[in-house]
Amino acid sequence: MNPRTPIILSAEQVAADVADVLFAEVADLDGESDLRDQGMDSVRVMELVEKWRGDGIEGLDYVVLAEDQRLARWAAVLAGLQGVGEPAG
Repeated sequence: MNPRTPIILSAEQVAADVADVLFAEVADLDGESDLRDQGMDSVRVMELVEKWRGDGIEGLDYVVLAEDQRLARWAAVLAGLQGVGEPAG
């Protein structure tokens, strides 16, 4: 039996998920700007954490995302948790 392989979330999928909760277009998001300035709030962050945990991203912590709310940072954190890269930090 093969263990279940978690879904790998690309930076593009992370951006699409963020845009979805913000009711925005991906092209309208600025990856280096604070997402709070783009409409993100704590409820939406928690919604994304739960979604990504459900997608198989183990070890994702709300506090890590809440501390630095830049899309580029979130993509790096998620990549690191998936073994794709190292979280910036």
